[in-house]
Amino acid sequence: MEAPLEEIEFLARSTNRVEVLQLLASAPQTRADLATATGASQATLGRILEDFADRSWVSRDGEEYVATATGELVAEGVEELVALLETEAKLRDVVAYLPTAELGFDLRRLADATVTVPTRTRPSAPLQRVLDAMAGATTLRAFSHTLNEQSLATARDRVAAGEQTFEAVLSAGAIEALAADDVLWRRLRTLAESDDAEIRVRREEVPVAVTVADDTVYLLVRDDGGILRASLHTDDPAVREWADQAFSGYWKASDPFDPTAFEE
Repeated sequence: MEAPLEEIEFLARSTNRVEVLQLLASAPQTRADLATATGASQATLGRILEDFADRSWVSRDGEEYVATATGELVAEGVEELVALLETEAKLRDVVAYLPTAELGFDLRRLADATVTVPTRTRPSAPLQRVLDAMAGATTLRAFSHTLNEQSLATARDRVAAGEQTFEAVLSAGAIEALAADDVLWRRLRTLAESDDAEIRVRREEVPVAVTVADDTVYLLVRDDGGILRASLHTDDPAVREWADQAFSGYWKASDPFDPTAFEE
C-alpha cells in the first residue's frame, strides 16, 4: 500500500501536476499549451513532464505530449477522488444528522446538491428553501414524520388556488400533532378535502422528511432533538428515482386520512 500512497502524495503536493495530467488525458498538448492553461513556468513543466515520463504516464509525439493509457487511468482516478472529497466537504457538517440508513442511493449522488444550513442572520434558511420550492411547484409529493405550520399553509393555499396538486404520506405522530392545534387541524382538513390533494397516514414512523417539488428532491435534516439542521436539494436522477420509489412504498403501506380517527 505504501507505493500507491506515495504516488498520491506525489500528485497532491502540486496542483500543477494534477492539472497537467488532466489536460494531457483530455487531449495532446504542447508545452506552450500547458503553460497557457496552467500558468506554470517552462522549468516547472519540464520537471513535471519528466516525472510523468518516468512513471510512463505520458509519452511524446513531436512537439506534443499525451497521456498514456495508465496516465489516463490515474487522471480519471484523481478526478473521482477530488469529486468525492468535494462531496464529503459539502456533507461534513451535516453527516451526523443524515438518515443514511434510509437513503437508498450512493452519497456521491449528492455531489451537485445544495446544502442550506441555519445562520445567525437566517436561522430558518433550510425551511425557507423548501417553502420557496413549494410555492413555485405545480406538483408536490411528500413523505415525512412532521408537517410544519408554514408548509401546511403553503400547500393549502396553492391547492386552493388550483395551482398545485398535493400528495403526502404522514406518520400518525405528525397527524396527532396537528390535531392538537385547532387552527392547524382545520387547515389540514381543508387541504385534505380538496380534489387536488390526497393525504395518507402511516401508523409506523416515517424516518425521513422528503418533499419532491416538481422534479427536485428536498430533504430536511433534523437532529435527535428535532432541531432542523439543514436542507439538501438536488435534481440528480438517482436521488429522484429513490424518492419516487420510497414514496410509492410508503403510499402503498399507508391508509387514507380519516380525520375522525384522530378526533376525540
